[in-house]
Amino acid sequence: MTKSVDAQVSWDDKQAPSTAEQWVQRASEVAAVLAVDAVRRDRDANTPYAEVQLLKDSGLVTLLAPAEHGGGGQPWTTAYRVIREVAKADGSIGQLLGYHYLWAWAARLVGTPEQIAAVEEAAAKQRWFFGGAVNPRDQDLTITDHGSHLSYNGRKSFSTGSKVSDVTVLEGVLEGTETHVFAIVPSRQDGIVFNDDWDNIGQRVTESGSVVITDVRVDWASAAGFVDKVFQPRVYNTLNVPAIQLVFVNFYLGIAGGALATASTYTRDKARSWLYSPYERAVDEPHVLDTYGDLTAKLWAVEALADKVAEEAQVIHDNAEAVTERQRGEHEVRVAAVKARATDVALEVTSRIFEVTGARSTASSEGLDRFWRNVRTHTLHDPVAYKRQEVGVYVLRDEIPEPTWYS
Repeated sequence: MTKSVDAQVSWDDKQAPSTAEQWVQRASEVAAVLAVDAVRRDRDANTPYAEVQLLKDSGLVTLLAPAEHGGGGQPWTTAYRVIREVAKADGSIGQLLGYHYLWAWAARLVGTPEQIAAVEEAAAKQRWFFGGAVNPRDQDLTITDHGSHLSYNGRKSFSTGSKVSDVTVLEGVLEGTETHVFAIVPSRQDGIVFNDDWDNIGQRVTESGSVVITDVRVDWASAAGFVDKVFQPRVYNTLNVPAIQLVFVNFYLGIAGGALATASTYTRDKARSWLYSPYERAVDEPHVLDTYGDLTAKLWAVEALADKVAEEAQVIHDNAEAVTERQRGEHEVRVAAVKARATDVALEVTSRIFEVTGARSTASSEGLDRFWRNVRTHTLHDPVAYKRQEVGVYVLRDEIPEPTWYS
């Protein structure tokens, strides 16, 4: 991001948003800044320090934090819309913001009341940006009990956003047990080394490379959800998976929406009708109109479903202590359904836009390919076939998914 772009927006002289619509408008303003040099930043794939600072300066990082601590006091329904809006301009930053919201919510998911209050107050006042080193496909970090404190050791292949974060969520297993322990630690310390090895075709600005954890110390008092070294379980502890899967859904839809908007501008301003067509303008070609209508209708349908499932999620968040295993399972099925549809629609939109923009639109300078590359890269996070199976099992056998790292 260039200094000239940064200088275009001064958040200090703007009134802080107070409603959902105002927060979405703030996200739209952030997206407008990101869109200016999104193609170049995708190509350069530099560490997004300026982009994260933009999220902080705009106040978006504190959207979910309680108002009494200076946060936005907004529900998850607003957060998902904000993620979608930011992702329209830059899928990588939409992902970073979404992951931040999930990890910032980690204390709420598994912490004690005292831990929740302490983390949320500090995070809001200091505008922490959260990262996470919790990739379940790798071996768990090893946790050693030293009496008054714990130490974490190990390696994770992916640690999205942690290099640009203030704090990182760690998770591992206590030696000699099957006990998992979450903790929030400062990201900038000698015991955390980021390997700068994220070089994938899409989501290139997410800093999702590997990390090595060596003797990172955590006091037992900061072990999330533990009292006298004993974890206090709740069904709500397992809401991290449906919450993050809805994050995925919304930045997929945001990327697809950004692709459609960018392509439609290109079609209006640059595309030409076919040489042998009776139409002078590309915007009058029947097949162009049909394609845009088809893709837009599909995208709108999934956005509506995503908003509905987000509302269902909010009911659970608002009644965290009362949620049952059955309620949680049925919600996960709904999340699986919208995840499957969002994946299919985002891939279709981002690939088919070239049918209505033409050969010249494939120029690297246009950057239209970044939308497909971003969606294709992240939709491989977990196989969508398993999401459809969750829905099928529920419909045919009335069985809900067992909580896992992916369901």
